[in-house]
Amino acid sequence: MALVGGGDCSVLYLCSLVWITTVLTLCQGARNDHPAQYKYPFIKPASSFSSLPSSAAWVDPTASYDYIVVGGGTAGCPLAATLSRNYSVLLLERGGTPFANSNVSFMQNFHITLADFSETSASQMFISTDGVFNSRARVLGGGTGINAGFYSRASSSEIKKAGWDAELVNESYHWVEKQIVHRPDFGPWQRAIRDSLLEIGVSPFHGFTYDHLYGTKVGGTIFDRFGRRHTSAELLASANPEKLRVLVRATVQRIEFDTTGRRPKAVGVIFKDEKGKTHRAVLSKRARSEVIVSSGAIGSPHLLLLSGIGPRADLEKLNVPVVLDNGFVGKNMSDNPMNTIFVPSKTPVKQSLIQTVGITKLGVYIEASSGFGQNKSSIHCDHGIASAELGQLSTIPPKQRSHAAIHSFKRRKRNLPVEAFQGGFILAKLARPLSQGEVKLANTNVDDNPSITFNYFTHPADLAKCVEGIRLVERLLKSKPFTNYTQLDDQTVVDKLLKMSVEASVNLIPRHTNDTNSLEQFCKDTVITIWHYHGGCHVGRVIAPDYRVLGVDRLRVVDGSTFFDSPGTNPQATVMMLGRYAGVKILRERLGEAARV
Repeated sequence: MALVGGGDCSVLYLCSLVWITTVLTLCQGARNDHPAQYKYPFIKPASSFSSLPSSAAWVDPTASYDYIVVGGGTAGCPLAATLSRNYSVLLLERGGTPFANSNVSFMQNFHITLADFSETSASQMFISTDGVFNSRARVLGGGTGINAGFYSRASSSEIKKAGWDAELVNESYHWVEKQIVHRPDFGPWQRAIRDSLLEIGVSPFHGFTYDHLYGTKVGGTIFDRFGRRHTSAELLASANPEKLRVLVRATVQRIEFDTTGRRPKAVGVIFKDEKGKTHRAVLSKRARSEVIVSSGAIGSPHLLLLSGIGPRADLEKLNVPVVLDNGFVGKNMSDNPMNTIFVPSKTPVKQSLIQTVGITKLGVYIEASSGFGQNKSSIHCDHGIASAELGQLSTIPPKQRSHAAIHSFKRRKRNLPVEAFQGGFILAKLARPLSQGEVKLANTNVDDNPSITFNYFTHPADLAKCVEGIRLVERLLKSKPFTNYTQLDDQTVVDKLLKMSVEASVNLIPRHTNDTNSLEQFCKDTVITIWHYHGGCHVGRVIAPDYRVLGVDRLRVVDGSTFFDSPGTNPQATVMMLGRYAGVKILRERLGEAARV
């Protein structure tokens, strides 16, 4: 049976897989010089720090701040907005804004931002030492600016395990939801996945809900019905504009400490602007003023290490002055490994990102996406190292798949047929992985990625769960609702699809194409990321339960680096909730429990 009429399935698979995986390429990045990029009056480029007039204290570059929030991402924006209701806040974000960036703003361009590794891109590509392509957000709004948009809360057991106030958690979720969360435009591909999950026993069906419940559900999305993305940057609309100052293209190089007392005390930060000029922002001398690091699971441990908080031996190797010897900084990192199977279609498939999820008791989540949002005039852009137009890169030894190789292949690529992007993906994501890795300094340049290792499937329980997940996907592919939709009536189709996955160049891990019958090997060979990495600044090891960094004063970490597990099926809802939650908690500490926020 021909899976796609008139086409080479392996070629079509490679073409389509690129928009859901992180790839190495350079498409023309969206220009970010439109006046609308500064949507709110308190957002300015970092270079304005030295040139703003001093007519008001909160914009005076010589002024101090009650809170300096490092990282205007998924947690940092709601945190800064909340704190600004009562105190002066400086929010520093290394990326630009999402508001006038079409690659960020529109679902149809979802894959382009991930494929853009220019210096002004909203994402920063990295490859873990495991050989898996990945991306870090580099835009106001953080991961909410480059993700697939799915919104689903943490489970009640996860909230209890974290020791959070359940009532405030619920209020904080609502605060986020009423501003930027939407009901998805539920299309045929997602309906086929929903019906198939129910047929193979991932039940009951909970309908549309934000709650995390065993069975099958439809979750929320930060894309509205017009396909426009709404990021956590829009939560800044709830800020007090007289007390918040946001600087974009402001790259914090290190936290400054006063080490003359009994304990190191954060006093400010050193950052550089988009022109390379260095600036110093200082905290108010008020007793409870703080630097709050909210730079994400990679960025927060990275910044602590660059600032001298981490394992002494590692810091001294790079001549980083040691402020606090803490061997846990950057350790016990995890990423939720994912394996995907692409299913070609004989007819065009409407684009959809994550909407349906099967929450199993096997420790695996089944999700789906479909279609391709590019139009015919732009589909021929270079789609990266995993794309068919660059050749069958899976036949090239991993160490030779370099940037130079990308551009060499790009020069002699062939145009792609629009039909190459017909079909959809079934995603199997591992929940609560036991395999752990670390973030370590590669050098002392904050612009460079640190060395990142996840150690996928090194724990045997993780590998066993992955195998169960792939078996579940196989059953889904053979289910009646799905075969009715895809017309994949050949009983050998599943084996063909698995073989295509193994042959595809989706990572830098060597292939075992002669061992496609082993699902264990399939899991190892085809592992990719779904960008849900977490850890590195864990409670009890790096921070206290109130998110204060252990051993130093006036410093907290509030983001996904504090999680032991990625909450719910997809973490963005809980990370945004955490920003609001931590902000309210901090205000209540200073103003009293009855404070109105």
